[in-house]
Amino acid sequence: MSITAWNPWRELETMRERIDRLFGELARWRGEEEIGIPIDLQETDDAIIVRASVPGVKPEDISVEIRQGVLTIRAESREEREETRGKWHVRERRVGSAYRAITLPVPVREDEAQAMYQHGVLEIRIPKAESAERRRIPVQVRS
Repeated sequence: MSITAWNPWRELETMRERIDRLFGELARWRGEEEIGIPIDLQETDDAIIVRASVPGVKPEDISVEIRQGVLTIRAESREEREETRGKWHVRERRVGSAYRAITLPVPVREDEAQAMYQHGVLEIRIPKAESAERRRIPVQVRS
């Protein structure tokens, strides 16, 4: 049996995710679409790697920020021209903005982050910060 430290922030993050999911379900129930950016977050020995799907968005219309351990991605897609003639039978492509913010699981070196965009996938690599060494503190007995 292993013992893990209780992290109240992790529980708050879980609660926030559940509330976000609830509001997303309510939006779909009301006929609205939830607009978000799907991501994959991977931790390696030396970095955090985030891959975000932003198809149809130009690189200059993507904003990536990291502040106090929170990664924020904003993307905006625009319709180049509006077709006024004819009758639409199906129109599923979305235009507008999408947003995603996620708390990173470990401390990172924010100023060394790099973002690359290729084929609709944004990849962000953020080097992990050096972890502070643990120092054992001797317990003394008062008499």
